[in-house]
Amino acid sequence: MALVTTKDMFAKSMNENFAVGAFNINNMEIMQAIVDAAAEENSPVILQASSSAIKYARVNYLMKMLEAAVEEHPNIPIAIHLDHGPDFETCKMCVDAGFTSVMIDGSKYDFEENVALTKQVVDYAHSHGVVVEAELGKLAGIEDEVNVDAKDAMYTDPIQAEDFVKRTGCDSLAIAIGTSHGAYKFKGEAKLRFDILKEIKQRIPNTPIVLHGASTVIPELVDMCNKYGGNIPGAKGVPDEMLYEASHSGVSKINVDTDLRLAMTGAIRKVLAEEPNVFDPRKYLTPARDLIKQTVQHKIRDVFGSTNKA
Repeated sequence: MALVTTKDMFAKSMNENFAVGAFNINNMEIMQAIVDAAAEENSPVILQASSSAIKYARVNYLMKMLEAAVEEHPNIPIAIHLDHGPDFETCKMCVDAGFTSVMIDGSKYDFEENVALTKQVVDYAHSHGVVVEAELGKLAGIEDEVNVDAKDAMYTDPIQAEDFVKRTGCDSLAIAIGTSHGAYKFKGEAKLRFDILKEIKQRIPNTPIVLHGASTVIPELVDMCNKYGGNIPGAKGVPDEMLYEASHSGVSKINVDTDLRLAMTGAIRKVLAEEPNVFDPRKYLTPARDLIKQTVQHKIRDVFGSTNKA
């Protein structure tokens, strides 16, 4: 199976009430762990890279590793997605490089500017057979090049969402219902506005809905990092129970980034702390890859419900 767009996997997710995991990639070990986990769970999967990840890994390297992933796992649908595309030029570059899905994040602009920019990307991407995710509403927090202060965050307006999708022709819509980027998502109790999600789904029932900033920030992974020399106290994410509810309430795509970074960092820290004489990267990257794989399998199986949905 060649790389696919998200169109068919989202159609199936809306029909069968599950979400597809979108996992951020930066290097070979992370990519291997994600696709191996998806293959074992017989799940569709979205690999995604932000513009800063592309700068780090270099787009040609990413695409060649993707070729290997598809060759190794021909029985599962794999999409490659640009996460938080900042402008038309970045989206165009990814379309031209072979990405099957791109996100244009115009949420920092006012509504009309967002509409215009998104429509420009949609027109170009659709002419090349590529699907487009857009964003309406602002998530607080920091992730790669996205940085929004909590006071500037805002929920997605369901009426605007309906108008936005009609005018832009975007294929999926990322909404803001209380999630946020980074490892410090909540002070106090976590809360998501499922009432907003419900109204948006009623207004645009045929448009796949996306949640960004939806890492759980798994406590065991935070504890591992801290136990072996890290200093990330008070990190808190979206509980798995809430993500499970979102997965079965009309959300088709849920992004996961922070949990994978915590898994990699914690596993590496553990090896280097327990075996200070280790200098072979394979000795610490192999356990890191294994822990990322376990984390992805947990998300697919226990949270998103996409096992055996390939």
